[in-house]
Amino acid sequence: MMLTHINSHGYAKMVDVGEKDITKRTAIACATVKMSRDAMNLVKNGSEKKGDVIAVAQVAGIMGAKNTSFNIPMCHHISLSGCDLKFDIDEKECSIKIKSTCSTFAKTGVEMEALNSCTMAALTIYDMCKSADKKIRITDIHLMEKTGGKSGDFKTDTLEEEMYVESVNLSSEKGTVKTPVKSVECIKDYGIKGDAHAGNWHRQVSLLGIESIEKMENISGRKFSYGDFAENITTRGIELYKLDPGTLLKIGNCVLEITQIGKKCHNGCSIKKETGQCIMPTEGIFAKVIKEGIINIKDKIEII
Repeated sequence: MMLTHINSHGYAKMVDVGEKDITKRTAIACATVKMSRDAMNLVKNGSEKKGDVIAVAQVAGIMGAKNTSFNIPMCHHISLSGCDLKFDIDEKECSIKIKSTCSTFAKTGVEMEALNSCTMAALTIYDMCKSADKKIRITDIHLMEKTGGKSGDFKTDTLEEEMYVESVNLSSEKGTVKTPVKSVECIKDYGIKGDAHAGNWHRQVSLLGIESIEKMENISGRKFSYGDFAENITTRGIELYKLDPGTLLKIGNCVLEITQIGKKCHNGCSIKKETGQCIMPTEGIFAKVIKEGIINIKDKIEII
């Protein structure tokens, strides 16, 4: 497959769409903005000193879609028939998911318009809130869906695509942080080989989402490493604490069964003593191994 924006001499070019048919085309893209609790409260209450953040971001997103050809060198100038943005505010996760839908009757698609739209909206949120939180993160910008055109329709299952292993971690002693490793071996009805928490009980394997760790970073103002919360598996893209006990997770070629959501913190770990709270007792989960195998970094996670 060749890049369509490169000519036969190896130079960049704008694709000639003159022979294509004019058809109805749509595209949906999204982006996520993650911020501190204080910044989220300002957005939610409309009290950010620069004004109503979401209202301004809405306008910025529409302007971004309209001006895409001025931002992206090889994009055609397209007359949009519509652009609409939706903002889903998750107060618990301190995040805002932006979804932009663009449409046109044209000879080329509006994927870049949708992507540029949600990106400009996200950057506007950052700009308006950076005085409250300079650690705001813009993540997961991607095309969700497109219709029309010669290449046909496209739709991605974003949840499935984003659920994977961020890190695997081991410790030979209980009560200590775990150290990241390349892979771990899961043994049926036992747990992870070489880990202090393995054994014939219901909390053989512990899991914690990177999203929960980032939440603690925003709250505490300090940086954490994989395994600092004594989790065996650090995940990305899945709200672990919203799953029910008995749920099965296929990770790599292993299958884990969730046995417990959170745990009671009796004496208080070093993180809680330092920061005043810890995320593991409420958002960490525990599981037992029902199908053994190897778990590697970047292995996909599937709910079965």
